Amino acid sequence: MTDCSRTGRAGTRSVADQFSVGAPRVLVVEDSETIREMVSEALADAGYLTENLCDGTDLEEALEGLRPDLVVLDVMLPGRDGFALIDVIREWGDIGIVLITARDGLSDRLRGLDGGADDYVVKPFELAELVSRVGAVLRRRGRLPQVVQVGDLVLDVEAGVATRNGQPLDLTATELRLLRFLVEQRGRIVSANQILNAVWGYDAYDPNLVQVHVSGLRRKLEAHGPRILHTARGIGYRLRPLRS
Repeated sequence: MTDCSRTGRAGTRSVADQFSVGAPRVLVVEDSETIREMVSEALADAGYLTENLCDGTDLEEALEGLRPDLVVLDVMLPGRDGFALIDVIREWGDIGIVLITARDGLSDRLRGLDGGADDYVVKPFELAELVSRVGAVLRRRGRLPQVVQVGDLVLDVEAGVATRNGQPLDLTATELRLLRFLVEQRGRIVSANQILNAVWGYDAYDPNLVQVHVSGLRRKLEAHGPRILHTARGIGYRLRPLRS
């Protein structure tokens, strides 16, 4: 019998490297222990407070205890499936729902989205993409803090401004979107394709487009401090803030 005891993990960022207001709370409901732990760890690394379940048995207890801002919900669960659990979650209030599943048929997607889910992610997926989609849902719902501090870098998402060591950065609209994505994925290597999809909305690989904008952003960041935007050759890019 699967051990379905609730487990949780706090965001692993330092105080100076977290969301400036309380960390958003995310409940992960997934019967695969490997996927559950990977998703939970990736979200915790991004600064979220997470709690895990392996099925819907204790869902209402977890909803009452954690009061999550969002639920990452597997569709193919033992007992009641994810589609059935959407209604349970909705009864507890305005909670974001991101479905994850291997069922990629159009009818399944429509069933999930029409049934009340905010997003639908098909397995296998990149963890960076899932974290980005979670952030997008929370932003739309006004649940993501608008001011994020990462070491000596401060990003005000709502105002569309960023500073480093107290000095304003003169960023273009595209550079702001790029910086926001890198901040959400901080500490993780993200590929050029992931950046293209998140910043420009398509995933056709164009190395020049990504390279030019990353280089421009890096120059502006380094004008006010040491390098924090690094290139992992042949893999991608990583925002790795300095520890204070």
